[in-house]
Amino acid sequence: MSSRRELFLEEIGLTPLWRLRSREAEGGRAHEQERSVPVAAVPVAPAGPAAAQPAGAAHDRAGRIARIARMDWTELKAAVAACTACGLRKSCTQTVFGVGDGAADWLLVGEAPGAEEDARGEPFVGQAGKLLDGMLAGIDLARGEDVYIANVLKCRPPGNRNPEPAEVAQCAPFLARQVELIRPKLILAMGRFACQTLLDTDASIASLRGRLHRYQGVPVIVTYHPAYLLRSLPDKAKAWEDLCFARRTMAALPAQT
Repeated sequence: MSSRRELFLEEIGLTPLWRLRSREAEGGRAHEQERSVPVAAVPVAPAGPAAAQPAGAAHDRAGRIARIARMDWTELKAAVAACTACGLRKSCTQTVFGVGDGAADWLLVGEAPGAEEDARGEPFVGQAGKLLDGMLAGIDLARGEDVYIANVLKCRPPGNRNPEPAEVAQCAPFLARQVELIRPKLILAMGRFACQTLLDTDASIASLRGRLHRYQGVPVIVTYHPAYLLRSLPDKAKAWEDLCFARRTMAALPAQT
């Protein structure tokens, strides 16, 4: 690790926790853990209130999903900016579409924009963003370099409250299309709502960690949200384990075609 990176990590309180282990030390454990990792096939769209809707509403929703699934990047960004499907657009400053390499191998998915993200139009900024940057640096990654960052919700919920199921259901097709356009090799789901949305489950992060899941055929690894880690420092060690697992998994994946 370079001295510049060490100084950066020290400044945000990550050293020595985020220090990357040697390839030799990781190698043996990688093969052992990957052989025992169960893979769960999951549906593309999360369960939501659509199942209880009248036939007409369900048909309209299906048509909307189909339209989003055909959009290119320009159309998708415009659709997100103009979306009023769940009502959150009325109370937020701007939509937070996502940022990074549009053909990245790594896709990081968070939950919803906070106040700073809403003001700047970019996910994971402020103290949580600094922590995320440090986490990425620990595994030799950097924001925007082979990394794309997005949220499940594109609009900030009032008062940073938790996303509601109906809001997630309306926004999930946008994230699904982002996954299809990026074609990442691996998704890192950060936080409870990201994990539960992508994996269509109400299971806890603790029960989902350490295993390989899938979304649209893409491997998914579950970890804690950086904002949570700022409040629960002991769990930084667990998040580091998740990052090491993600790095080993990525190294073992076949080359993208």
